[in-house]
Amino acid sequence: MATSKASSALIEAPWRAAFLSHVQQLDPPTFVLCTLGAQNSGVRGRTVIFRGMWAGLPVHPKNTARLNPEIYRTHLPTLTTDARMEKTPELMANDSGNAQSGGGNPVEAVFWMPEVQTQWRLRGRGYLIGPDIDTDAGASVRAALTPHMRRIAESSSESWSWSKELTAHFGNLGPLMRGSFRNPPPGSPLHEDQPPPEPLGLGQKVDNLDDDVARSNFRVVVIVPEEVDKLDLSDPQRGRRWNYKDCGGSWKETELWP
Repeated sequence: MATSKASSALIEAPWRAAFLSHVQQLDPPTFVLCTLGAQNSGVRGRTVIFRGMWAGLPVHPKNTARLNPEIYRTHLPTLTTDARMEKTPELMANDSGNAQSGGGNPVEAVFWMPEVQTQWRLRGRGYLIGPDIDTDAGASVRAALTPHMRRIAESSSESWSWSKELTAHFGNLGPLMRGSFRNPPPGSPLHEDQPPPEPLGLGQKVDNLDDDVARSNFRVVVIVPEEVDKLDLSDPQRGRRWNYKDCGGSWKETELWP
């Protein structure tokens, strides 16, 4: 259930429209997500896929999940991940325990848009949304994200569900991609003479959106940007750069030397 503090009075982030127009030109919409190693092992980076803004999923025509009403708009980029991957403990706060939802650790997302010769860097905090998001265990994540969810429609927020949004993200993936969440644990040693225990295995297709194994490993990562940097190199004779800082409900825009 959505938290009651989402507001229609929130100001739309001034960089949001340009950012989305640029992302729509990426095929596929990949970016580099950087985190800090869980054991002080330095910065970790990997290429991931942008899955739309939180609460504004670009729904695939074959997605059979029940969808939330379109009552919120955010500037919070999302991606999907496997809970068993190394980025999970890198995102989770130290006191998260066995929670499936959590996070709040620093992240940086770097997008290069070749069609418009523009780089976007989003620095902020990353949060994981898992099967327990609607329980007390997910309260801290709901509290962190809700203030950034701007009301754009008058439908009751009681009809909007965090778990439903999580399932919609799972349904937006193809059956083979859903099946990847039934793979053996990513990064674990491979032994040719020792197949993974059932039901784990490569190349599986999952049609059931409530598949217990796949859903237990599936997570949505939501990035809460605190600072955004836009570098426009489309004019080789005059590059331009802007910085946007979240000042608690409003954004400070500053043009910088590139």
